Amino acid sequence: MRYQVVHATNYFYSEAVPLCQNEVHLKPRDTARQKCVTHRLEISPQPHKLEERRDYFGNPIHFFTLQDRHWQLSVAAKGEIELISADYLTPEKTQPWERVRDRMRDKSDRDRLAALEFTFDSPHVTTSAELAAFAGKSFPRGRPWLEGTLDLMARIHRDFAYDETATNVSTPLEDVLTMRRGVCQDFAHLYIGCLRSLGLPARYVSGYLLTTPPPGQPKLVGADASHAWAAAWCEEFGWVDFDPTNNIVPSLAHVTVAWGRDYSDVCPIKGVFIGGGEHSMDVSVDVEPIVKKRVGISP
Repeated sequence: MRYQVVHATNYFYSEAVPLCQNEVHLKPRDTARQKCVTHRLEISPQPHKLEERRDYFGNPIHFFTLQDRHWQLSVAAKGEIELISADYLTPEKTQPWERVRDRMRDKSDRDRLAALEFTFDSPHVTTSAELAAFAGKSFPRGRPWLEGTLDLMARIHRDFAYDETATNVSTPLEDVLTMRRGVCQDFAHLYIGCLRSLGLPARYVSGYLLTTPPPGQPKLVGADASHAWAAAWCEEFGWVDFDPTNNIVPSLAHVTVAWGRDYSDVCPIKGVFIGGGEHSMDVSVDVEPIVKKRVGISP
């Protein structure tokens, strides 16, 4: 399936900004199931300098600098993405979750060693006994790893309300756990914190959702904006994505942009600027299928 993706961000300033420097994670990365066919950044005013490289986690990242006075900044990322559906996984055939945890001590395997760094605390995800206790209800002794990860996703979806006013980027996970409210970023962090508190690897994934769902299917929570979900690791399958906001395993409705330890590693746009006074921002995201037109041939 091929999609057209447009992510537009506009900043408005009450006073002129003579200088700003920005780092952006807006180019979707290539994965085993995803190919970034085309991508371009449209920045206004024209940047003095624009560079692309890979960050520590292998995500495409751009840096740009503006050195002319401006009262507005527009950054639009446009491109085409090709996706193939995720493989069907059999939950009961995965190994017990304790074995996944215990095998993390064996650092002889490259993939396991790479996953190990996602068991530690990060700026927005701190492990705790409270998170371990909450997660433990999904991971009784001997339960297959995938059964537990799916159950945890379903519980967060069921027990937590989506509320855009309840939290901000700095809200601690302990508060989210107490309030039982938040947004996709909070639910992804919560999912990750629960797994890490049990010694299981988990990472943060940023991306987009299909804006218009197929006929007869409900619109997913988080469409029309940047979305976030989580991924967990085991030896049989490697990294598997889980979207607790919508209680689904991502497939053809999710476009992956970047992944890291938590939101701080993959913020779509962050930077510094001089001046500006009061400022505001608006963001819009559109992910639409590209439908090939059939060409008829007259007899």
